Amino acid sequence: MLTDVVKTVFRRDLLKLKKELESYTHEAAIWKVDHQIPNSAGNLCLHLVGNLNTYIGAGLGHSGYVRHRELEFSLKDLPREELIRKIEDTITVVETALNSLTDQQLKEEFPLLIWEEKTSTEFVLVHLATHFSYHLGQVNYHRRLLDSTKS
Repeated sequence: MLTDVVKTVFRRDLLKLKKELESYTHEAAIWKVDHQIPNSAGNLCLHLVGNLNTYIGAGLGHSGYVRHRELEFSLKDLPREELIRKIEDTITVVETALNSLTDQQLKEEFPLLIWEEKTSTEFVLVHLATHFSYHLGQVNYHRRLLDSTKS
């Protein structure tokens, strides 16, 4: 069932995001930007957990989460432990929401309008997984490029 697959992928990738943040030698480097790298790893983390809490948590799980997308990119210098807590909380939210999803619901229209036209829940889940993977790769490169001993 697709739900089991995406649940496994989201858990795996959220844990990879957590590991990336834990791997920074210098915590301040999580928030570093460069003229060629405009988004910090911290802001990408906030964006990723905000995205999953919005579309899976609130959209499918009715969690009541209210997104403040602009803060995902404007907040700065949150402690690493706070980001990690947000990741861990998101794992719980995603798994709870996906555990209640039926095969029939996967085929139905996703309950929130994301793009110009409605699409199926299964399409949205695959999109969210690929979107997450894209930004996870950015976090990995951010760490390797900007977490230098000069931070």
